Amino acid sequence: MTAPESLSLAQARRVALAAQGFADPPPAGVPTRRHLRRVLDRVGLIQMDSVNVLQRAHYLPLYSRLGPYPTTLLDAAAYRRPRELFEYWGHEASLVPVGLHPALRWRMAKARDEAWGGMRRIAQEQPELVAWVRDEVAARGPLTAAEIEHDAPRETGNWGWNWSTVKRALEFLFWAGEVTAADRTPSFARRYDLPERVLPAAVLDAPTPTDAEAHRALVAIAARALGVAAEPELRDYFRLPVAGARRAVAELVEAGELTPVSVQGWRHPAYLHAAARLPRWVRGNTLVSPFDPLVWERGRTERLFDFAYRIEIYVPAPQRVHGYYVLPFLQGERFTARVDLKADRRAGVLLVPAAWAEPGVDAGETAVALAAELHRLAGWLGLDAVAPPAAGDLAVGLTAALRSVAGVP
Repeated sequence: MTAPESLSLAQARRVALAAQGFADPPPAGVPTRRHLRRVLDRVGLIQMDSVNVLQRAHYLPLYSRLGPYPTTLLDAAAYRRPRELFEYWGHEASLVPVGLHPALRWRMAKARDEAWGGMRRIAQEQPELVAWVRDEVAARGPLTAAEIEHDAPRETGNWGWNWSTVKRALEFLFWAGEVTAADRTPSFARRYDLPERVLPAAVLDAPTPTDAEAHRALVAIAARALGVAAEPELRDYFRLPVAGARRAVAELVEAGELTPVSVQGWRHPAYLHAAARLPRWVRGNTLVSPFDPLVWERGRTERLFDFAYRIEIYVPAPQRVHGYYVLPFLQGERFTARVDLKADRRAGVLLVPAAWAEPGVDAGETAVALAAELHRLAGWLGLDAVAPPAAGDLAVGLTAALRSVAGVP
């Protein structure tokens, strides 16, 4: 699109949704590796999380953009040769295209200064343990932390070594790029191995960019994935340092890859990516993960969609407003509802603890669209039925709509 000087809020929403892949045509048949690559090209990376109340977080962004797809598609890209993805700290724990390994080496090099406190302390206080753990992975990998800790020396000096210290040593080595994830066990435990046994040789042999070059490359990916964004959101996408991200934004503006624009109602200056497109509309109904890159930066989500969103997993149950694992419902160009979901795999039922409509929406229309989407989601998860919602201001209408979709009078 020709870069304008300003965007209305509606235009900014459509730019953002198109950049994230929500305006792409759905697959005509079963999604393939080509569709997976298209999504990865849009979003840049996929966040991981261990919560499995509904589905593992990294599977959901593809579902939101492609509809029901075989999760083995993502598993193969991440854990089978030829690997297209690897696990590392991108936004948070993430699946990242292997080609970005060189651009993330600056973070690996700073592990002793910037890794989390427990990891840093292990490296500083117990270097012998860290070296022993790396040697064990080299000799016996791939291994989980549990498989190593049983053989670990039990004490050195005035402290003992146990599972938690071994795990922290592995995570320090993971942050430093000295080990990587070979795959995951059925219980989602990471199995560690040496990078040279996991990642393509061409990736490991690629030259390491300077920090400034790496930051610029990562901001460029973030800008393309967001379409239009303020500097804090461009920085947040890969959790970049403030100074490095600001310098990268300035350089990308100078190069013409980013154009400063104003967005209706935004206080911060915004930047439009040169590849951004403005569709006439965005259609479709889909649920969006709490860990989806569309909603990573909650301030931007509220400015773009007038949608104040908070994940309440870590909020004490009596203080939760909407529920434990609440997914926003994207209906066309706006979020019209939010729904608390849980997969009861033993009973084969998608549970709906609560469903809530957003202010100003047509609740009846939203209930019908959401009911269809819940049945689609249940089918993808291998569940046989959707339970009526137990609470929320959309519960009555959604219950009726679910019965209608299921053909129950």
